[in-house]
Amino acid sequence: MNRYPLWKYILVVMTLLVACLYTIPNFFGETPAVQVSTNRQSLNVAALQQPIANALQANGIAHNGMFIADGSLKVRFADEEMQLKARDIIEKTAGDGYITALNLIPDSPAWLAKIRANPMFLGLDLRGGVHFLMQVDMDAALQKKLDSYSGDIRRALRSEKIRYGKIEQQGQQLIIQLQNEDAIQAALPVLQKTLRDAQLASTPDGQIQVIIPELVLDQIREEAVKQNINTLHNRVNELGVAEPVIQQAGSDRIVVQLPGVQDTAKAKDIIGRTAILELHMVAEDALLEQAVSTEIVPTGYELLYETVAGDQKRPILVNRQVELTGDSINSAQQDFDEYGAPSVSLHLNNQGAAIFGDLTRANVNKRMAMVLIEQDKKEVITAPVIKSAITGGRVQISGTMSIAEAQDTALLLRAGSLAAPMEIIEERTIGPSLGRENIQKGFRSTLWGFVAVAVFMMIYYRMFGVFSVIALTSNLLFLIAILSALQATLTLPGIAAIALTLGMAIDANVLINERIREELREGQPPQTAINKGYEFAWGTIVDSNITSLIAGLALLIFGSGPVRGFAVVHCIGILTSMYSSVVVSRALANLWYGSRKKLKSISIGTVYRPAAK
Repeated sequence: MNRYPLWKYILVVMTLLVACLYTIPNFFGETPAVQVSTNRQSLNVAALQQPIANALQANGIAHNGMFIADGSLKVRFADEEMQLKARDIIEKTAGDGYITALNLIPDSPAWLAKIRANPMFLGLDLRGGVHFLMQVDMDAALQKKLDSYSGDIRRALRSEKIRYGKIEQQGQQLIIQLQNEDAIQAALPVLQKTLRDAQLASTPDGQIQVIIPELVLDQIREEAVKQNINTLHNRVNELGVAEPVIQQAGSDRIVVQLPGVQDTAKAKDIIGRTAILELHMVAEDALLEQAVSTEIVPTGYELLYETVAGDQKRPILVNRQVELTGDSINSAQQDFDEYGAPSVSLHLNNQGAAIFGDLTRANVNKRMAMVLIEQDKKEVITAPVIKSAITGGRVQISGTMSIAEAQDTALLLRAGSLAAPMEIIEERTIGPSLGRENIQKGFRSTLWGFVAVAVFMMIYYRMFGVFSVIALTSNLLFLIAILSALQATLTLPGIAAIALTLGMAIDANVLINERIREELREGQPPQTAINKGYEFAWGTIVDSNITSLIAGLALLIFGSGPVRGFAVVHCIGILTSMYSSVVVSRALANLWYGSRKKLKSISIGTVYRPAAK
């Protein structure tokens, strides 16, 4: 009646062993480290090991080992003072293309990491994390919009065959030079249809002023911040960070908090990069030769450099007018051109395909430059000659790039562009916001609360109280193990959920123990009372836990931030408590009493029987 088959005992023991295995890493702590990484496949992080070791030795800085993990080089140090001294040396040794950042890495043995037994992350309010304060360049956002307007104006007037002169920018408005009054009257309805948000006004000297209202300017600024926040969300998702905080702070600033982040170097790299593709027309060779010889760049042009064979740089003069941007890119993949050389294949959206088709059709036998802007550095990837109109929205970028460089370029273009460049004006690794001492007091209060409940259960329910305490301990073990395996981020609301889970778990054991007592009071034999106690209490336990689980799922679906953190721990805790309170507790009771055929009494405290009438 009260005997488990052998496989059930083995199942309980195996789950407890696995839970112990995945809980252990949380007790080893962390050690200061400097991490070096790169998201460019053309660069090899492993090659830096020896140069960094030599540089540290030359400066008298000892390290506690270095290793490659998850594509980055991590160097351990004894304390934070040595870590800070080493960072500048390592950053200087690594050079351009590598990201160097401070980090805290788990101090658990390597064999645990190999089976993915890692400690769970702690949130900003417990362990700290990475905090970025980023400022959006609003002038660049407005400039990008004005450049877009200029391109739309050129295409609209060109399609209607209206001759025009220069399109100049004066402050926050555009000036279009036309030949005569007839051209102005013909252009006004075309431009009004194209630029619905702008105000148009003609002048006596043959010009049209394109004025952007202040309300539209405010909308452009607001949309720039929103688009950047959305892009940051997409980039942070690549890091697998739990419960990130990405929110607007003021009119032009964005706060990014990554609680419990491990790969701080990768976080800094992905968040801080600005990868934008722009298409510009190339100036004639005569203008280029004049600009190079006189070192005077003509108005409306920009002198950039194109990489040619042997990593040599060749000057190239491009028109500042942006014909097309990476916002029109639907997908980007590494490919090979017709000669077998590495390239990047782009697929443009409908609007971009139409613009690109008109651009190539109107500029046959002219050169077009594809400029990649990354961290305020402009580089001409390729500048081919347009041989014929390119329609259909499929474009191929080829040049003197390797396969790894082509993959990197495609990755950057797929990640999503920013509406405007951003600058990290504040970066810090922050510690527990409530202070280490307060956190220790919080854990101690939870511990003493657990001890108080355990003592009460053992005194009140005797041996079955011991079973309940062991089940409660196993529940905590299962919960921490699952959170660690999922690499969840534990915050103060999560700790509150753990406390709630423990209360619900002990409540289930109280229901079981009281049901057994009730069966004994009714005169049932001990073995029958144990069996019926677990069997009849199960329905009540399931009902109460399901209602709590529904509430937890509602918080998980509709909540955000700390609420979701609470909900995750709460939902997992409900499942583990049902298993530990019933299965583990029943296994202990069966193991202790199940083999006794002539059991006359059980240790479950005083059973108060009703007085005989």
